[in-house]
Amino acid sequence: MEVKPGFKPTEVGIIPADWDAVLLFEVCDRISVGLATSVTQHYRNSGVPIIRNLNIKDGYFDGRDMLYITEQFAKANSSKAAKAQDVLTVHTGSNLGDTCVLPAKFDNCQTFTTLITTPQHSRLDPHYLCLHLSSFKGKREIARLQVGGGKGNLNTSDLKKYRVEIPSITEQRAIAAALSDVDALLSGLNRLIAKKRDLKQAAMQQLLTGQTRLPGFSGDWKMKRLGDLFKFSGGYSASRDQLSTEGQCYLHYGDIHGSSKTTIDTRADHQDIPKLNISLKRVSPNSLLMDGDVVFVDASEDDEGTSKHVVVVNKEGLPFIAGLHTIVAKAITTDLTHEYLRYCFQTAAIRLQFKFYAVGTKVSGISKTNIAKLTMPVPPAPEQTAIAAILSDIDAELSTLEARRDKTRALKQAMMQELMTGKTRLVIPEVTHA
Repeated sequence: MEVKPGFKPTEVGIIPADWDAVLLFEVCDRISVGLATSVTQHYRNSGVPIIRNLNIKDGYFDGRDMLYITEQFAKANSSKAAKAQDVLTVHTGSNLGDTCVLPAKFDNCQTFTTLITTPQHSRLDPHYLCLHLSSFKGKREIARLQVGGGKGNLNTSDLKKYRVEIPSITEQRAIAAALSDVDALLSGLNRLIAKKRDLKQAAMQQLLTGQTRLPGFSGDWKMKRLGDLFKFSGGYSASRDQLSTEGQCYLHYGDIHGSSKTTIDTRADHQDIPKLNISLKRVSPNSLLMDGDVVFVDASEDDEGTSKHVVVVNKEGLPFIAGLHTIVAKAITTDLTHEYLRYCFQTAAIRLQFKFYAVGTKVSGISKTNIAKLTMPVPPAPEQTAIAAILSDIDAELSTLEARRDKTRALKQAMMQELMTGKTRLVIPEVTHA
C-alpha cells in the first residue's frame, strides 16, 4: 500500500506521521465498570444520582428521567463512582456502545451497567475519546470486540484492547471544539424531538380516551373487546439465520421490538424488510399480511415490550409473511378505520392491559386468547378520522425533525472522518529539520 509523505502505516491504518496509535489502557488512568447488579431496592426520590443506559445517548448525556440511590449505598460503593469528565460507555443492552462525557454537575455519582474510562489528561482529551468511540469506525471496533468476546456485552478487558489514534492534545481539543457546534445543533434537535414526542403522547392520551373531544363531536363511545374486532392467528416460524435479501418479505418479531415506528410499509420499507426464500404454498393465508392488519409480538424481555406492534401498510398486496413470535390481528368489522389503527393501541390503558395479561418470568408473553380479552373505547368513524388527522400532523412534524437530525448526524460523521484520520488538519504539524 502506497503511503503518502507525512503519513505512516499502523495497526489501525494510515495516520499522520506525528500521530500515535495506542491501546486505550495506555492513555487512561482508569478503565472500570460501574454497578453491575440490580440496585432497584436502593432507588429513592433524592440522594446520589444513578446513571442508567437511557441517560447515555450517542455522543451526549441526557439528564432527564434521573433516578437516585441512597447515600449509604453510594458510600459503600464509592470505588465505583464516576467523576466529571469521565467517559461513560454502555456495555450491555440495546444501546451498547453509546458513549458520553460525564458533565461536572454529576461528579462523583454512580452508574449502572456502564464502563467508566478516565483519560490521562496530558495525552487524551475526554471529548476527543468520546468522538472516537462514537464514530463509525469506533462503533465497528466495539462491535468487533464485543462479538469477538462472545459474551453479548463489552467488558473492561475488551475496552482495554480498543485502539485509538491520537494527535497532540492541542489538536485533539481543536477537533473536539470544531465538532462542538454540530453537537449543539444535534442536542437542540434531540430536545425538540423529545418535546414533540411528549406532545404526541399527551395528545393521544386525551384524544384516544375521549377525555378531550374535538369540536363538532359528542355522544358516548362504545367499549369493544378486541376479540369482537379482530380474528387472531399466529405467524410462520423461521429463525433469523434463515432470512436473507431474497424471497418473500418476512416480519420477524425482533424487527418490531427494534423499531420505533408503529407502521411498516411494504413499498417504502421494502429494502429494509428481511426476506424468506420460501414457497407461499407452505404459509397459511392467516399468516399473510394485508393492508390494515395489526401485528403484535407475543414475547418480550420486559413488560413494556409486550404491547409492541406494527400496523401493516400494503396497498399493493405484496406477499408479506408474519413471522416468529407474532400475533396477527385481522379486522372482522369496519369499526376501526385504517388511519385510527395506527394510534389506538398506544394508550396507557391498553399498555396496562397487556401488562396485566403478560405471563412469564425472564420473558413476558401474551397469548391469542388473552389479547382477545383486551378492551378499548371506539368512537364513530368520522371522529376517528379527525383524531388520526391531528396525530398524523404531529407525526409529519416529527419526521421532518428526525430527517434534519439524521442529516446533521451524517454531516458530523463526515467531519469526523476528515478530522480524525488526519485528512484535514486543524493544527499544522511542527516540521523538524535535521
